[in-house]
Amino acid sequence: MGTVTALATLLLLTACSGNDEPAATESSSSPTPTVLPDLTATQVVSALKTDGYDCTTDVAYAVCRKGITSIGVLTGTHPRPPVLSVQASGQVDVAWGEISNSLPRILELAHVNQPEIAGWFDQQKGKPIAQQAFGDWLVDISAEVDTEEPGVHLTLTDKLCKTNCQAE
Repeated sequence: MGTVTALATLLLLTACSGNDEPAATESSSSPTPTVLPDLTATQVVSALKTDGYDCTTDVAYAVCRKGITSIGVLTGTHPRPPVLSVQASGQVDVAWGEISNSLPRILELAHVNQPEIAGWFDQQKGKPIAQQAFGDWLVDISAEVDTEEPGVHLTLTDKLCKTNCQAE
């Protein structure tokens, strides 16, 4: 009998409100995206290691690998890495899929506050090269087909960097 009473009360409240539409219980506005603080190159490499990447360092870059994907992080004393380079080797379709699957997480780990880069990357599939600016980042894509090392390269360059912004 409790269910019938609750239903009757709901019907009565709806009828008495003079409104045929049920009251909205959720806000229609989109939530504000969280802006992550900039990370130094060392912090980005640490985040990648924590996520299961195997990282080594050469002269200018830390290189982190997982599967066929590698991420180059230009090291230095910048407030954030001036260059993040994501590469996947092998047949272009496979390499593109690998980057596409891992890119949202890589952007999150590196605190690149431009999640739309991942969607844009997916839209470029099949193009040999593409370039687009997203906020303070310039993003370049190249697909290598007829080379000794086929694969896909995605490079994010910090447009705010003024000195020591490229590897020597």
